[in-house]
Amino acid sequence: MAQIAFSEKKLKEVERIKKKYPVERSAVMSVLYLAQDEFGYINDEVIEYVAELLNMAPTRVKEVATFYTMYNKKPVGKYHIQVCHNLTCTLMGAETIVEYIEKKLGITVGETTKDGLFTLSEVECLGACGTAPVMQVNDTYYEQLTPEKIDQILEELKKKSS
Repeated sequence: MAQIAFSEKKLKEVERIKKKYPVERSAVMSVLYLAQDEFGYINDEVIEYVAELLNMAPTRVKEVATFYTMYNKKPVGKYHIQVCHNLTCTLMGAETIVEYIEKKLGITVGETTKDGLFTLSEVECLGACGTAPVMQVNDTYYEQLTPEKIDQILEELKKKSS
């Protein structure tokens, strides 16, 4: 039995989402997204809680949570930098962008800066192939990336956190 719980507001949202589907387990992706928003990341306790809410086996919830890169399996920084590494972005320089960010922040993919501000990840297609290379920071997209744009983005994010 999970020891965590959604806020009342999130529980109402879960109920609203479940009503959209003929089978409540179909809401698993949306409920996992709510859980990530509420708890920060998806760990085993969150998986068990979501399974209870949707009357599913925890292994089924875990299959979904571990298949998709949009679910964080461990805590991430205040700003989660997710660089697309699918074919188009790679052809347009995503590897160079990732290497530049790694050098700039002093971390590698999968790591978080010591101050907890930035986490760097490579993810599957972000759906913006026409403006590659692309990255998403939390819920904001940045397209046609260059080292100069990266510098500007990182500086703006650091200023917001001061």
